[in-house]
Amino acid sequence: MDAGEYLEAAVRDVLTAAEPRIDDQVGYAALLLAVAGAFDEADRLVTQWQVRTERPVAALAADPVRARAWAMLFEARGARPDWAAGLPPLDLDLEERTHAALLRRPVSDLDGVLPPGLVAEVAKRVAPARPDRVRAALSDGDLARWAESAGPHPDVAALAATRALAPTLVAGSDPLGLREWAPTCAGALIAALHERYPPDLGTWPELIAEILCLRGGTAPPPASEAAIRSAELRLGVELPADHREFLRTCNGLPADVVFPRLLGTADLRAEHGVVVLSDPAVLLLSAGHVVEVDPVLGTTVHPSFRAALGRHAALLAQAT
Repeated sequence: MDAGEYLEAAVRDVLTAAEPRIDDQVGYAALLLAVAGAFDEADRLVTQWQVRTERPVAALAADPVRARAWAMLFEARGARPDWAAGLPPLDLDLEERTHAALLRRPVSDLDGVLPPGLVAEVAKRVAPARPDRVRAALSDGDLARWAESAGPHPDVAALAATRALAPTLVAGSDPLGLREWAPTCAGALIAALHERYPPDLGTWPELIAEILCLRGGTAPPPASEAAIRSAELRLGVELPADHREFLRTCNGLPADVVFPRLLGTADLRAEHGVVVLSDPAVLLLSAGHVVEVDPVLGTTVHPSFRAALGRHAALLAQAT
């Protein structure tokens, strides 16, 4: 498959398509990541989809083959992620027999055109059935032949639902060679979900909760009014109201993949009239403005401390 073209189309759908199409794209992408052995990325994508859309996770596996695929992968992994609690339990022995019959079933040009009950009868005269090379490869357990024949939109659900192959996928066989691309795929789709379903960050606790949801971990406890006032006296400046609200919510934040450590009241310092808000000193308070100094992207002047953290949350959604 052309991974670049696929991801471009998937991101476009997440940004613009109706919700059933979004669910279909995210469900397919999550399975695609899983069969590449990138289970952490698949779990991260599904978890962020849940947070953004608040729709039941069963919407990602509405197709019985997708539901079967996840069940087989969970069995092979020996564990179910938290997000999978919303998927119904399945009888895996029955699912295995059903899937084996599906892989052996011949296909016809009438598949998808006529109701399933009519295809077999009409196909005898109009469009004779023939073996499906892709499914035959799965039935034989030949991953290399499947990958070679899979086409531009591989049927990863049928692959993962093949019980005999699920342990090989879990072990990291990566038949499509997509493992290194997986973080890019997950990050782009999560960023698109973040844009399509922007969180309500009306209060500081909500914004901090959003950041912690993306990065994990916990925030330090709030600073006291006395500690905030003591810091202002030491710095010789009055902190902006939104920065004071941040400190009242959490007294600093540890660093993550896109942002430096945000300093608490005890570590704030002033240099030549500029208050250093982070370590390293890339976030500064100067003349009432928050200045972000990036050695690659240059200097950005944010209208407020809150605006800087809002931008940080958007970048974090894409990077984590």
